Amino acid sequence: MSNHRKAYLEITDRCNLRCSFCAGTDRPPYSLTEAEFSLLADRLRPWAEYLYYHLMGEPTAHPLLPRFLDIATEMGFKSIITTNGTLLPSRGDAIIAARPHKISISLHAFEANDLKTPFDEYVGGCVDFAKKAADSGIIVVFRLWNLDGRGEGALNEKNGLIMQLLRDQFPTPWEKIRSGEKLLDKVFLEWGEKFDWPEIDGPILQEAGFCYALRDQIGVLCDGTVVPCCLDRNGDLALGNLFESSLAEILASPRAKAIYDGFTHRKCTADLCRRCMRASYY
Repeated sequence: MSNHRKAYLEITDRCNLRCSFCAGTDRPPYSLTEAEFSLLADRLRPWAEYLYYHLMGEPTAHPLLPRFLDIATEMGFKSIITTNGTLLPSRGDAIIAARPHKISISLHAFEANDLKTPFDEYVGGCVDFAKKAADSGIIVVFRLWNLDGRGEGALNEKNGLIMQLLRDQFPTPWEKIRSGEKLLDKVFLEWGEKFDWPEIDGPILQEAGFCYALRDQIGVLCDGTVVPCCLDRNGDLALGNLFESSLAEILASPRAKAIYDGFTHRKCTADLCRRCMRASYY
């Protein structure tokens, strides 16, 4: 497989947390079976090289995640997991044994919830997992996607404490990279600004813009609904259902072609895209 496209295959829309920065979903709770995952992944295989395991939901909460990783590897995918990190102490070893390509841990999840787990214990569990995973050749990225001025404001008041704990565990100086720092071979820290989820009934932000939706990425909700990107949390831009149709048929639909052709000409043709702050970033 020679492309670098990303497919977001939501294995569950359930999450063990309720992060203040996450819009959640209005869809009923559901988790894929092994047969359903295998079918959907197989239909995505000709289009994408990298397979992500979320749109909504916490992938590590799915009991079949290690099995799904094995299936995806057999199909030739490079698997990437994004997690809040809370379940890594109990489920991390099984995930490492399944050898995903990369795991991103959203450390800003702690302050976005009223967690009973002590702060040091939470970060320590994520760090212990990262070291084990890196030793197995797995890329680990600690995420702090909560910036409105580094270390300032209510949304990122824990960043200073997180940084101190990371410095205690990973010797400095760290190597600067484009989006953050390299802490260790295979272990990275990535900064990002907080963003607002697009809402279909929200204010229009732009009519013109470009996005890599349907070019570089595509999403599949756990009911099989195909959407243009990973931010369509409720399937507002549903293009078809991958349980019922091939991906080629879905991408050839009038709605999919209109979105793709619109971005080719730097136009946001879909209602959700006009309300997405990301469309103007590309």
